[in-house]
Amino acid sequence: MRFLGRFKDMLKVGGENVDPMEAEGLLLSHPEISQVAVVGYPDEKLSEVAVAFVQTVLGSDLTEDGVIMFCRGNVASFKIPRHVIFVDDFPMTASGKIRKVELRKKALRILST
Repeated sequence: MRFLGRFKDMLKVGGENVDPMEAEGLLLSHPEISQVAVVGYPDEKLSEVAVAFVQTVLGSDLTEDGVIMFCRGNVASFKIPRHVIFVDDFPMTASGKIRKVELRKKALRILST
């Protein structure tokens, strides 16, 4: 496995190291997705699972199931996001990078309810 992103962004899913950039790259190839970020979310059984934050193109009717189905057969099942959260925009750093720390906090707030 070749790691493409930052090591601290690495997910630990069921004992497997998962580079979120693999799922992000796949999802960015979807014609209705304009931007995506994948972060980890705590899971009792698997330790952590992937959550995809997705910004769609204008006029898209893409659903959570549609995003997950797009991943099936294209990446290993443990790399497929278990949750999809649609966003209008992403929290960004001054240098233009997505603030994944804030997305992890948002996932905890949204999915823990």
